[in-house]
Amino acid sequence: MFDILVYLFQHYMEFSARPEPGTLAKKLSAVGFEQGEIDEALAWLNGLNEQDDHAVADPAGTTPHRVFTTEEQQRLGTECLGFLLFLENSRIVSPFQREIILERATALAGGEEGMSLPEFKVIVLMVLWSQSVELDTLLIEALLTDPEDEVLH
Repeated sequence: MFDILVYLFQHYMEFSARPEPGTLAKKLSAVGFEQGEIDEALAWLNGLNEQDDHAVADPAGTTPHRVFTTEEQQRLGTECLGFLLFLENSRIVSPFQREIILERATALAGGEEGMSLPEFKVIVLMVLWSQSVELDTLLIEALLTDPEDEVLH
């Protein structure tokens, strides 16, 4: 499913420019994605749309401090949550965006192992993309690159 999300980001400049779900499902199928993955991705995107529909401006004076629930800690792990805190402290994501990222990530994270950092980065990218946030090229590269694939010189 994460491959589908990356594909959408790479092929549609704006989140709102992607086709309707039925047309999108046909296009994704034609490209070679399996129906189960397509259905899962479309359901996840629908949940993201619902989050955006309930979007409100961050209230003035909102504190950026957040205590993660036990479920969030178990499902996402310290690596993902640490990365999220880094993004928030760097002012790349707002407290409101942090909450959307957490909701969408916990909607996918399952099992004992939880979510990997590369998967989590795709979710961060999708949330920012869905909100039409201007993304720096270096940020996009950091979000789409798996650190294990990098070669040190």
